[in-house]
Order: sequence, then structure tokens, then C-alpha cells
Amino acid sequence: MIKILLVEDDKNIQRLLTLELRHKEYLVDSAYDGEQGMELFERNYYDVVLLDLMLPKKSGKELCQEFRKLNNTPIIVITAKDSILDKVELLDLGANDYICKPFAMEELLARIRVATRNKENFIDKQFYLEKDIKLDLSAKRVYLGEEEINLTKTEFLILEYFMKNKGLSCSREKIIIDVWGYDFDGEEKIVDVYINSLRKKIDLDNRYIHTIRGFGYMFQYKED
Repeated sequence: MIKILLVEDDKNIQRLLTLELRHKEYLVDSAYDGEQGMELFERNYYDVVLLDLMLPKKSGKELCQEFRKLNNTPIIVITAKDSILDKVELLDLGANDYICKPFAMEELLARIRVATRNKENFIDKQFYLEKDIKLDLSAKRVYLGEEEINLTKTEFLILEYFMKNKGLSCSREKIIIDVWGYDFDGEEKIVDVYINSLRKKIDLDNRYIHTIRGFGYMFQYKED
């Protein structure tokens, strides 16, 4: 069974999440503050951590950095929408993903599934692998089989977002927030422009990037 560490100081949210996760047959340990969260993490093995940023005694930011020094357990940051950290800063802290309050429980469950499924393919926070595509986070390089593919910075960030969220429905709005940021004031169709460019470079057979009409996209390798 998958074991989760939930570090959240809002007792109502923590109680609700704990009940929902246990109902889905996850094992859950809960902590109300940063010090308790650190103590549990050092004592036990977890498959994924759900980490609120605003914590008493020790902040979620500090915990994220300290957790990552110990091992590569996937970390999903839980944060209020108006206090979301820059995506690059979140990755620098060691987080694998984030979800904004308020959120649907189904979205959180999907992100937990992705985090635990990708754990085997996530080696020392350096690579994402999906069939023939390899994304090197450290060197900022992408390979299709043995061939290195030249991507623009934005194409690379979109592919990174897709590989991190493999198997999830990704709306254009969410892609814009993660890649361009909350202050982007352009049109959503810019996403389609970059997706088309990315497809021409890595997905001519449409096996990786799949269009969800009226919503966005899904990234996952599928055979013909």
C-alpha cells in the first residue's frame, strides 16, 4: 500500500484529506507543524509527501529543502493560489508538483497517482522518461531515442510540464499558469501554437500528445 505523509496545519483540511485518502486505501501519517513533519519523515518511509507551505515552527519551504537532502520522495506542495511560488523556485526547493487551494479531491488523487507512478522514472531529480523521450532537467536537453532534439525554452518547459503530469488532462489555463505564470495577459491559443511546434519535433505520429477537444491536452505514450 502507498504511504503518504500529510503536513497541514489547518485541522479541518487535514482531517478531511486524511479521511478521503484513507477511504481510497492510502496509509496516511499526519503532522500539524513543521517540526512534527520533519520528525515523522526522518523516522518513516513514505511514497509521497503532501506539504503545505504555511506551517508553524518550521515552514514548508524549509521542510521541502530538508526532505530533499534526505531522499527523493515525491513532494506535492499545497498552497493558496495567491501565494504560489514561482515554478522555478518550487523546483529549486525540491518539489515535484503543486496544487492550489481550493482544489478538487479527484485532482489531488490524480496528482498522487502520477507522483507515485513516475517515481521509478524520476532519478535523482534529473530525468523524466516516457517511452523514447528522455528529458534531462539538469542539462536542459531532450532526446528522442538517441537523437538530441533542439527545443526552445518554452517548448522545453511545456514538455517538462507534460512529462510531470503524464496521464492527466491538462487545461490550456493550467499550462499557461505553469509555463508563462499568473501575470500572462495573452490569449490561450498561444498554447496551441507551441504544442503544434512541439509535435513537429517530437511527436509526428501523435502518439505522445493527445488533444482533448474544448479543454486542452494529455501527454502519454499510446500505441496505434
